[in-house]
Amino acid sequence: MTDRFQYALRAGIVFVAFTIAAFGLATRPLAAAEQAYSASDIQKMIIGKRIYLAAPMGGEFPLNYRRSGVVDGSGEAVGLGRLAKPNDTGRWWIKDDRLCQQFTTWYKGAPMCFELYRTGATTLKWIRDNGQTGTARIGESI
Repeated sequence: MTDRFQYALRAGIVFVAFTIAAFGLATRPLAAAEQAYSASDIQKMIIGKRIYLAAPMGGEFPLNYRRSGVVDGSGEAVGLGRLAKPNDTGRWWIKDDRLCQQFTTWYKGAPMCFELYRTGATTLKWIRDNGQTGTARIGESI
């Protein structure tokens, strides 16, 4: 084999290996890079803060997790007032490293719990107990 051919063969092998590795990384779930919140993390990072949920149609939906155990929110910024009651209040609690909440009217008053995963310094991914997922950002203290 000529040096030129060997160089081209090595370059081709490297390219194929890199492509396979890059494709594998792109399709692998991000869970390995995400860190689950513990009850202590939730208490430190979420409680006493305004959390902005990313709305599916754009914008952010703020929820206030007050230290008193009250959670309240306003959907006016994302147009919730056209479809449902724009503001609601409920309660939050922590159970088994999950953040739980129950509103007065939203979600027909049904309780729900969320696993939280840190995705950045002020960003997180949530997984609701029904499997629904989304993202949020941690805002200012309230």
